[in-house]
Amino acid sequence: MRATPFLFVIIWASGFVVAKYAAPYAEPLSFLLLRYAGVVVLMGVLAVIARAAWPRWRQAGHIAVAGIGIQAGYLGGVWAAVAAGMPAGVAALVVNLQPVLTAVFAWLLGERMGLRQAIGLVLGFLGVTLVVSSKLTTAGLSWLTVGLTTVALLSITAGTLYQKRFCPEFDLRTGQVVQFSASIIVTLPLVAAFESFRVDPTPQLIGALAWSVLVLTGGGISLLFLMLRRGAAAQVTSYFYLVPGITALMALAMFGERLGWVAVAGMVTTIVGVALAARSRNPAPPAS
Repeated sequence: MRATPFLFVIIWASGFVVAKYAAPYAEPLSFLLLRYAGVVVLMGVLAVIARAAWPRWRQAGHIAVAGIGIQAGYLGGVWAAVAAGMPAGVAALVVNLQPVLTAVFAWLLGERMGLRQAIGLVLGFLGVTLVVSSKLTTAGLSWLTVGLTTVALLSITAGTLYQKRFCPEFDLRTGQVVQFSASIIVTLPLVAAFESFRVDPTPQLIGALAWSVLVLTGGGISLLFLMLRRGAAAQVTSYFYLVPGITALMALAMFGERLGWVAVAGMVTTIVGVALAARSRNPAPPAS
């Protein structure tokens, strides 16, 4: 479906709005732990009803490793960094280096990257910089917050490439049970060590949790995995460049946040960059 990437971007962008709603009512890793558990229950029930095939032990191991990067490492790093004081605009800029890193590492691992795709990736990152430029500040920057966002960036990059290489195809229901179970195992000791598992069951928190489980994961993550099956890793991750712009539009509509002409110019630049990167069709190298 041609609409899949754009539906994915809209869903993924809503995650930053959800984070803003949830932040006053729960500690970041504690909220994510509940989210992971909710996904395991949801996908587990769907898998049992559909009698979906479960991965063998070896494949399950690969799926779990990829999930720790894409889920626990990325989400945990970003949420913890923002909770520790890093401005969301700075966090978004750091994390949106992912398409560039993915393209470079994918090229080193054998995926071909043409000039058009390279130009598209550069334009995409330039556009993201313009979109978040009005929110960039050095306040809240520390070794801790920079380190956490760097961990998030490296985690989702490594997880995406690992999944594309070692386990590109698996049942989305049973596969997500494996991935989020692995994320629980990784996250639970961190919650025990650094948080008090403070969760205030307000309507806002329950709504944010329901959206995170049903839409962000059930929809967004599933769409990401489907796109990874069909396209090169660098082409797929280039769509992440569109997320800050869509998030800015959502913030304008929901919170009245100002949207200047520089941000609008950044959105246009990003769209051009993603179009160049995503439409590149470089044949995969022959198998050795």
